[in-house]
Amino acid sequence: MVRIGNFFFRYRNGLFPLMFVLLFLNSRKLFPNQTVAVALGFAVALAGQVLRAVTIGLAYIVRGGRKRQVYADDLVQEGVFAHCRNPLYVGNLLVLLGLGLIANSTLFLLVGMPFFIFAYIAIVAAEENFLRQKFGAEFDAYCRRVGRFIPDFAGFGKTWQGMEFKWRRLIVKEYGSTYAWLAAACGLLMKERWRGTHTFSEPWTVVLIGAFLLVTAAYATARYLKKSRTLVAD
Repeated sequence: MVRIGNFFFRYRNGLFPLMFVLLFLNSRKLFPNQTVAVALGFAVALAGQVLRAVTIGLAYIVRGGRKRQVYADDLVQEGVFAHCRNPLYVGNLLVLLGLGLIANSTLFLLVGMPFFIFAYIAIVAAEENFLRQKFGAEFDAYCRRVGRFIPDFAGFGKTWQGMEFKWRRLIVKEYGSTYAWLAAACGLLMKERWRGTHTFSEPWTVVLIGAFLLVTAAYATARYLKKSRTLVAD
């Protein structure tokens, strides 16, 4: 499993987007009512995004490793990492599940989600193998104290009060992935409308196009601020 995890960690930026194609393929619907699917999907995806945002804002951990290999200078145990060892991956899975629900796609739920769950379990196995070798007893103690995937938010209020939330870091580090799923959600909703007999002049179509342009403008602004170093992660 460790070798598989190292493979996924190294090539995930190329492999994972391929599975997003499943979201846009025609599939048997999960819910007969599309509105229910979309509302539930956005709720789940937003929960994942909030988890990621709080995690990054409180205590950042290097997500990309070093030279596409698992790496860590420190064993991060602060912030949300004091309540869950892999909150960013849990957030990712919630966002992915939310997109699957927005797409109302049985295909994605039966094929895409199992793939991502397996991939993240394998990546975590590879990361834990590295961390155990590097930090030894300290990492073992951390594992005994904090669960791998299921968050335990008992005492989170104290955690929040004892740390400063880094808004600049959140924007700089998270704008790309946030844009990716919001743009995908807009695309999925547009696809659903185009499958019917809708026109560009209909109110909801105009709203969707406006929402896409808005999130794209926000992405471009955040990217400019980062690249120009007007906004620097603290």
